[in-house]
Amino acid sequence: MGMDAESFKRKFLSFHPKLFRIAYALVENKADAEDILQDAYFKLWNKRDDLPDIANPEAFCVTLVKNLCLDFLRSPRATRREEEIGEVITLATDASPEKELETKDKEQKIRQLIDRLPENQRQVIRLRGIDDCSMDEIEQITGLNAVNIRVLLSRARKVIREQFDKIYEYER
Repeated sequence: MGMDAESFKRKFLSFHPKLFRIAYALVENKADAEDILQDAYFKLWNKRDDLPDIANPEAFCVTLVKNLCLDFLRSPRATRREEEIGEVITLATDASPEKELETKDKEQKIRQLIDRLPENQRQVIRLRGIDDCSMDEIEQITGLNAVNIRVLLSRARKVIREQFDKIYEYER
């Protein structure tokens, strides 16, 4: 007994916003995240006859999307597109060009510092900070427990704060 399009949509499309947040947190690019989600839904649709047996469809989807993202990040075409940084910073319109550059500069420094963190710290800080995932969601995505996540977050924030202050002390 296969699954028809209607019940497929009912069951799986409700996870879309969450899956998109996860994909975006991991690949950091809207277009790539959307491609990955398309791919995920395509794979799910092709497997639809086995899907009714899955005990926790949401967790299954999260894992699928996470794995697709990791494959994508290992692929050569995953050279990061930087124009998205602009979207992250919504600058006040009255900001002077110098101010704007300085803010962009700080943003970029912070991103570089985040990129240098160990992978697990980098992941939790992106999920929490850039994507506003709940602790539950981060637990689901990373497979870590809340205590670990809090430790990683505070460690990551501390490192970034210290290094950031060092850079700006130095420039003053």
